[in-house]
Amino acid sequence: MSGGECHEVAVSDYYKVVARDGSGDYTSIQEAINSSKAFPYQRVIIKVKNGVYREKVKVYAWNPNISLIGEDKEKTIITYDDHFKKIDLGRNSTFHTATLSVEGCSFYASNLTIRNTAGDVGQAIALSVSANKVMIENCNIEGNQDTLYTSGEGFRQYYHKCYIEGTTDFIFGNATALFSNCTIHSKADSYITAASTPQHEPFGYAFAHCTLTADEHVSKVYLGRPWRKYAKTVFVETVIGDHVVEEGWSMWSGEEDNHAFYAEYKCTGPGFKPESRVGWSHQLDSLEVAKYTIENILGTGGSESEDPWYLPPKTM
Repeated sequence: MSGGECHEVAVSDYYKVVARDGSGDYTSIQEAINSSKAFPYQRVIIKVKNGVYREKVKVYAWNPNISLIGEDKEKTIITYDDHFKKIDLGRNSTFHTATLSVEGCSFYASNLTIRNTAGDVGQAIALSVSANKVMIENCNIEGNQDTLYTSGEGFRQYYHKCYIEGTTDFIFGNATALFSNCTIHSKADSYITAASTPQHEPFGYAFAHCTLTADEHVSKVYLGRPWRKYAKTVFVETVIGDHVVEEGWSMWSGEEDNHAFYAEYKCTGPGFKPESRVGWSHQLDSLEVAKYTIENILGTGGSESEDPWYLPPKTM
């Protein structure tokens, strides 16, 4: 086999183009993922051209180190409309509704809109991430109830410069997740977060330098409520709109033991009213907030010679 032929095989294995118009290697994103090697030796880069991709996409556990990179986040759209009642598989139907489901570790996505269009019909996930060392950058994550599911005890996830919208508990799960420079948009009076942080985890959700916005009619939003009793959620130097209620936080039913850790640090905006927050929440001081660094929350890449995993991987 000639050197040129070897090069073509390498490009086919590790670099793929998806295009709805047929100008790429595949017309569906799932086809490109399914054609990828299990447990590859290097990162698999899948470039997705502009278009509306109506499909449920799953990145399996045997597909680690995949980069899914759109051409333009406003024009590269992955969309589907599954929801709890449509799936109808019993009490855990929610977890089958995701438009994009990620189980492969070290996944990276950028420049995409990930959307669930089921509407106001109950639980309907747009993006489900049940994997470790996942970075989602410059993406729109759109839905209503349960838009973003961050799953995996001990798993670390990073959402950077994303737009995330929803109604009820639209960011939920037990993974440790950092949201930096994101816009978090509420479409109804309800709750933004529903963390289920394990008791032994030092961090749950951390929002840093984000902006909380809402539809015009929305006026009664809580920053979070605990899906499980050891939930941890912190907002750091975030702009909070006037749609957030002055008490800030809520319990799940009002009857459970209160072990949640909810806090803010140097937030701004009309919805930031520290003097009116519920008494069991916290306003951090400079010493307490010092531990909320990207290195502490997300860890490192491994050896000292490696770049941290939360830096965008190189592309071809």
